[in-house]
Amino acid sequence: MRKVLICFAFILGNAAQAEEVVIAALGDSLTQGYGLPAEEGFVPQLQGWLDAEGVEAKILNAGVSGDTTAGGLARVDWTLTPEVDAMIVTLGGNDLLRGLDPAQARGNIDGILAAAKKAEVEVLLVGMSAPGNYGAGYKAEFEGLYPDLAEAYGTLFYPDFFNGLLAEEKNAASARSETVQRYFQGDGIHPNAEGVALIVEDIGPAVAELAARAAERR
Repeated sequence: MRKVLICFAFILGNAAQAEEVVIAALGDSLTQGYGLPAEEGFVPQLQGWLDAEGVEAKILNAGVSGDTTAGGLARVDWTLTPEVDAMIVTLGGNDLLRGLDPAQARGNIDGILAAAKKAEVEVLLVGMSAPGNYGAGYKAEFEGLYPDLAEAYGTLFYPDFFNGLLAEEKNAASARSETVQRYFQGDGIHPNAEGVALIVEDIGPAVAELAARAAERR
C-alpha cells in the first residue's frame, strides 16, 4: 500500500510539474539583475510576483550584461531548449548606448522572433525608449521597430521596460527628477530593487498573459 501511495504521489508531482510553463527571459543587464543581490533582480522579483498571483510559470534568467541585439540573436538557439514554452525578449538598451544602427537592431530582433516562431514558442517583446541625442529620426526608427515586429509576428508587446517608472516620471516636475532617480542605482541606468519592484508590478500582467498563451498552445 505504501508503495502505491508513493507511486501515486510521484505521478501527481510529475503532472503538476508538467503543467508549469517555462519562460526564458532573454535580455541584457536589465534582465540579468546587474548591481543587485541575486534575490532582488528582475527575474527573481518577477518569479515572486507570478507565484503570488498563482501563475504556474517558471522564469529562466537568460540575461547577459552588455549584450546587444546581435548578442541575443547569437545565443537564441541555445536559449530555446526543448523545455522552454515562452520567451520574454528585452534587448536594445546596449544598442542605444552605443548608437548602433536601428536597422541592425531590427534585423537582429527579427531573427530572434523567427527562431521563436520556428520553435513554436510564444513571445512577449519588450520595447525600449531611445534618447533624443541621436536625433528625432533615429529615435522614431528605433522605437518603431518593436511594435512593427510584434505585429508582424503576432507576439505580445509591452511598450517599454521602464513603463513602471514612467508613471512616476509623469507625476514628477521633470524627467528623471529626484522622485524618479531614487529608483535607480548610482549609474543612473540600472534600476535598484525598489525600481525593479515597480517594473515587475507593471509588466507582471503581460507575463501572466504570455504564460496563459503558452499553456493554451500545449
